[in-house]
Amino acid sequence: MADDSLLVNVGRLGLPMLEVSPDFDAHQTLAEVVRSGETRLWEGFPVLLVNVAEKFGFDFALVDAALKTTEDRKNFHALVLLSLAMYQFYHLSFAWANQVRKGLQGDDLARLKELRDSLLHNQPLTVDDRPFDPSRLKVMFNLYLEQNAEKARQLKEKHGELSLEYALSQVFSPKQKELFKKKLEGTLLTKTEKEYYSRTVRKKVAALANPELHRLAQKLMNY
Repeated sequence: MADDSLLVNVGRLGLPMLEVSPDFDAHQTLAEVVRSGETRLWEGFPVLLVNVAEKFGFDFALVDAALKTTEDRKNFHALVLLSLAMYQFYHLSFAWANQVRKGLQGDDLARLKELRDSLLHNQPLTVDDRPFDPSRLKVMFNLYLEQNAEKARQLKEKHGELSLEYALSQVFSPKQKELFKKKLEGTLLTKTEKEYYSRTVRKKVAALANPELHRLAQKLMNY
């Protein structure tokens, strides 16, 4: 059974199980995952590995050195092969993973192909003679992909918001921008705000809405 501190550190590497401590060693955590023998953590190893590489840089030797038994090192090697097979299955290319794969020879290359084929055909596979369900492995990795897609969407959305804020600031004063947003959101304006909006802001809005002005502005931006 994995102890609480391991589950906490694993959360930092992409498997959100518990709140995490900000101070931990990513490579040591990978080694602890290997030593734990916990099936649910081993199923998430491909996610942990890619997150370690992305956030901290992956060093195979650091994890290998933290493992003291031949059995643990063998299991680590097997989990790395499983991870590489998973990335190939999803057609993901990482420079560090490509580097690890280049160092593989003979039996390891054959095992990598075997694991990839098992994932492709949804056939049971083993790590340390322990059976793993390809469907569970894919569910775990799909979660990682969905989270990454959501992060990318949020970043794009945030960038759009910042771009809009910047553009509005170039056209409107802070008070005018406030009234612009209130009107857009359908918020009731005071009598003074209505008069100011009609006298000043509305004219700028009308100019911005003019398609010919928009066309000319776009043309100038391409010069």
